[in-house]
Amino acid sequence: MENGFIEEGEKAPSSKSPMHKVDPGEPPHLTWQRRLNSNEKVPTGFTLRFQEIKDNAPVGIRWYLQFKQEAAKGRHEFSAGSIGRSYRGEFQRFTLFPGTSEDGPVLANQFSVFVSRPNGKTNSTVLSPRNPQLPKQSTASGIESWDWNLKGENSTYHALFPRSWTVYEGEPDPELRIVCRQISPFVPHNYKESSFPVSVFTFMLSNSGQTSADVTLLFTWANSVGGDSGFSGHHFNSKMMTKDGVHGVTLHHKTANGQPPVTFAIAAEETADVHVSECPCFLISGKSDGMTAKDMWNEIKKHRTFDHLDSNKTSPSEPGTSIGAAIAATLSIPSGSTRTVTFSLAWDCPEVRFYEKTYHMRYTKFYGSQGDAAVRIAHDAILEYAQWETEIEAWQRPILEDKRLPEWYPITLFNELYYLNAGGTIWTDGSPAMQSLATIKGRKFSLDRARSDLKYNNGATNENDTAVEILERMTSTLEQIHSSVRSDAALGTNLLQNGEENIGQFLYLEGSEYIMWNTYDVHFYSSFALLMLFPKLELSIQRDFAAAVLVHDPDRMKILYDGRWVPRKVLGSVPHDIGFNDPWFEVNAYNQFDTARWKDLNSKFVLQVYRDVIATDDKNFAQAVWPSVYMAMAFMEQFDKDGDGMIENEGFPDQTYDCWSVKGVSAYCGGLWVAALQAASALAHEVGDHASANYFSVKYQKAKAVYDKLWNGSYFNYDNSGSSSSASIQADQLAGQWYARACGLSPIADEDKVKRTLEKIYNFNVLKVKGGGRGAVNGMLADGRVDMSSIQSREIWPGVTYALSASMIHEGLVDMAFQTAAGVYEAAWSQEGLGYSFQTPEGWNTDDEYRSICYMRPLAIWAMQWALMKPKPKLFAEEMKHEAREDSLYLKQHAAFSKVAQILKLPEQGPKSLLQTVYDYTCKRFPW
Repeated sequence: MENGFIEEGEKAPSSKSPMHKVDPGEPPHLTWQRRLNSNEKVPTGFTLRFQEIKDNAPVGIRWYLQFKQEAAKGRHEFSAGSIGRSYRGEFQRFTLFPGTSEDGPVLANQFSVFVSRPNGKTNSTVLSPRNPQLPKQSTASGIESWDWNLKGENSTYHALFPRSWTVYEGEPDPELRIVCRQISPFVPHNYKESSFPVSVFTFMLSNSGQTSADVTLLFTWANSVGGDSGFSGHHFNSKMMTKDGVHGVTLHHKTANGQPPVTFAIAAEETADVHVSECPCFLISGKSDGMTAKDMWNEIKKHRTFDHLDSNKTSPSEPGTSIGAAIAATLSIPSGSTRTVTFSLAWDCPEVRFYEKTYHMRYTKFYGSQGDAAVRIAHDAILEYAQWETEIEAWQRPILEDKRLPEWYPITLFNELYYLNAGGTIWTDGSPAMQSLATIKGRKFSLDRARSDLKYNNGATNENDTAVEILERMTSTLEQIHSSVRSDAALGTNLLQNGEENIGQFLYLEGSEYIMWNTYDVHFYSSFALLMLFPKLELSIQRDFAAAVLVHDPDRMKILYDGRWVPRKVLGSVPHDIGFNDPWFEVNAYNQFDTARWKDLNSKFVLQVYRDVIATDDKNFAQAVWPSVYMAMAFMEQFDKDGDGMIENEGFPDQTYDCWSVKGVSAYCGGLWVAALQAASALAHEVGDHASANYFSVKYQKAKAVYDKLWNGSYFNYDNSGSSSSASIQADQLAGQWYARACGLSPIADEDKVKRTLEKIYNFNVLKVKGGGRGAVNGMLADGRVDMSSIQSREIWPGVTYALSASMIHEGLVDMAFQTAAGVYEAAWSQEGLGYSFQTPEGWNTDDEYRSICYMRPLAIWAMQWALMKPKPKLFAEEMKHEAREDSLYLKQHAAFSKVAQILKLPEQGPKSLLQTVYDYTCKRFPW
């Protein structure tokens, strides 16, 4: 395994493989670091110029009206399955299920420490600096009464995803060093443990004093899923069964608004050195009988354990009150000695619901879907985390120790992976959705009447047997009813062949503000992370889109750009996204433009599919998706207006830069098309369709010649429309060349021209913006001024900067690549930057204003790693051995291809109505 990618014939590390031993007390030498008392820089959001407000007023008003309509339906929800933690130690960003995303911290969720020495000296504190939301002085009985004594000036947080370390140097006891290490099971090529909703926290305590230290570590957790959810009432806690020395408490949360319940488990491991005790319930806020947060805290200060509690009985919480639980680990550390304590946090929310459909999460294949898995997950994590960490260490160490890399690069490479956890990720088990009776409407049906095989004993069945049997019969019947519906959905599982593993289906959001699943034009950039680390999930996403190409959905949706009504999804087009409210069944949640007319999506589909084939050598995948690839290419034929082999843009933002208009032959979409033709030819050869391979190869040569006409002597023009922006230097103009190289294909342009273009982009788009300290601006005029023609032309997109850097690496310009990408690090991740760490936005402008915080595209840094690996894919194009030719076979193929293309052709767009024209004019004239 080199640089995290498993080479052909190589197996992923197993538990029996010899591995580098992890030092639990020391962070790696390369990590993202912050002092706990650091002042956070508050990012500044972007502002629109007057002309941009005027130009976008019609779209803005239509968007607002649509938002109101959707909100009235209870829609606009988002996702699912993670809990974040800040460098100060606060648990935040609760995104546990569709319906809520709570960014604010739950302040009762804390680790705390109590230290006493034989001389009577004591220290106690929450291991997080006091949050400003807490009253500074209070006699109340809530968490504000705890000892918030940590200053943080001698404590440092280190992050290297998926692990982090917080080193408390003499805080609160000057002779006690505490290292808290957090581990999540994000293990490349591991499709079991990597799906588990759990984190492990190990504390290494080193006593440098002359006397022993009696220490209690306290882990408190609120029965809450963030926000005000803890006050809704009817939640309850209970002690969990002790097994293998693992003690803990479960917190059962009765979620409101029709969402499935959630169960948390907090646990700790008892050893010969460590005694564990539990407080099943205490009152965080509100009025109720029982132990308060202050009482609980004082109990530990007085007794060091919860062994003296009078009662462990708990009752459901009352509405308006908030409850929590605590677990304490007590130990004595001799002078000059070190001891370790291990905790875990798990949560079990086995279902995810979309539009009356219920899916099960991936981890339920291993722990069941009854909602009782949190205890077992927390238990198993404590016993197994060492193996996860060993495998994580083996994956990361070669990159961390590669002296050829600048120090910032490995830190940023690994930490940008935060988005695969924080991006609203949902990983299902791949089984069909369970649908409610409401979706069946008037259809008549009956459950299977076959007599049960259950064994009855004195009139009773084994526990849950009846319910399980009925549920299985209902599931089987509803499965048959909905099977025809699923055939019309974008479900890639339908493309799996007999015997192929169903790894589940994977969803992640475009961004925290752009809430669409698996946005495809952006996944084009970010997909390298999944391909290198979890290639089976990458193939799962591509199967979904391959299935979507074959779907036609005539339901009408309104386009915000011009007010037209268009089909939601047309046959042959690649959807912009896999949906939002009802993913896989209702694709294209995006409706700012009619993306059936976009010029990048189909090309990006073909390129990603081909890249994934050569990366995985998965022949079944290639065969399954080839019809979709062919159809995607045929669909694009309609955009070659003059028959020269090159597609043309249509004068609106018909590609991923959806605020930046383009017309005619363009460097971005044209280059993608040239590369896609070559990829289609190579893929056809791989699946044995040699006639199509020759056909697409001929078309590739024609399109390549047209593309070359954009060359102006220094770079490729933005487009050939002759507009004021036509000569703009686009940072992303060589996206097609980048992917061609990443796929092992031939260059789409003369190599000297490619290098000269990259040098031009570096000297203008990179160096002329704050000396190269921000990344590459999307558009730059030939006179050295930023292209201000649109919002996006004047922005710097970190994901595009990473992609540009990857292209530079492919062309041998490695130093230039790292200097270019370093600007993103300086802006987003450095101590002196703009405050975007672990929330890298889509972009920022030259005024350091961000747009769309926490975004998918910056995962493209893994494209740099792909380029650095210099993979040696199977070069199908070279294997063909014969020159593409326009012979009788070509003409026959062209006739058949043209027939398919003609069937897929979109209807001509009619003129706008008078009312629509007046409406748009009014919006632009009076932008309210």
